[in-house]
Amino acid sequence: AEQLREFWKANPPTTDAKSAIPSHHWFHYTDVPLVGTEKYADGKIGRSQWDIVQMMRYCIEVLRGEVPENNERKITKPIALILLTHFVGDIHQPLHVGAQYFDAKGNPVNPARVSESFPDEGGNSLRLKLTDSVPRKRDPKLHGFWDGDAVMANLPQFPDTMPKKERQMQMNAAEKALADRLVKEEPKDWRLPAALKVEDYPEAWADEILPLAREAHTHLRYQNVRPKLDHDEMVADGEVVERALPGDIPYRKWAAGMVLKEMQKAGWRLADLLEKVLATPVPVAAPASVPTESPSRPRETPSSPAWRRLRRRAP
Repeated sequence: AEQLREFWKANPPTTDAKSAIPSHHWFHYTDVPLVGTEKYADGKIGRSQWDIVQMMRYCIEVLRGEVPENNERKITKPIALILLTHFVGDIHQPLHVGAQYFDAKGNPVNPARVSESFPDEGGNSLRLKLTDSVPRKRDPKLHGFWDGDAVMANLPQFPDTMPKKERQMQMNAAEKALADRLVKEEPKDWRLPAALKVEDYPEAWADEILPLAREAHTHLRYQNVRPKLDHDEMVADGEVVERALPGDIPYRKWAAGMVLKEMQKAGWRLADLLEKVLATPVPVAAPASVPTESPSRPRETPSSPAWRRLRRRAP
């Protein structure tokens, strides 16, 4: 808990986009433009040294011992583990990676090709209107729908009349049953190429989710989109309405299916990532004819350079 507090103090919330001290909120996303077929490394707009791809790499380096634990971001090994667990889930949510940009007339644009554009902040400035929505005081934000509603659509819904304690017990059981199923069923295409370095996994995952981020937008229609001042930044404020999908599949049902697939891949990929980053290498046994100890050479320990090199090469 003390380490978490120190991490928060080192990366406090701020509305100053140019602040030299980052907000920990920035670590959870990157805003790659969705118009076109741009990948993470193809441009600079929407990316930063503090975005989710870079911070996942940073956490991997901390866990490997390549970045000291007394770093400026106060990301110790326990904090790096907590953050990576969270970030692997975030980077498999399409609106944590892609963002739409609009011109002053509310048309989607590639921000690199126009003089002025306004971001939707990963769907945080767009309100979602669905045909099957339960009446609410306010329409949910598009980003919040993918973070919450689309996830909960994979779990049973319990009546409000059910006692709170019983409803929580039922929900806990349903979540466990879902997790057990996703653990036992290996998802398709979750593995990355064997030659890809572990530190490059975050960028590969970001590139993989971008087509889904584009699809999440093409299944919607924009309306009343206009520039609006949000704190110190101009954003694209407006609404999105679902279009009819092939087979009359509701947007909610389609999104829930996509989320389930991505959650399952994220779980398997997190386990694989941690195995590779945290695995303790097995020392290579020396031939019997060669002395295992030499008075002229110090013994290699887990803190020695030779051991660290072996550790980086370990599978």
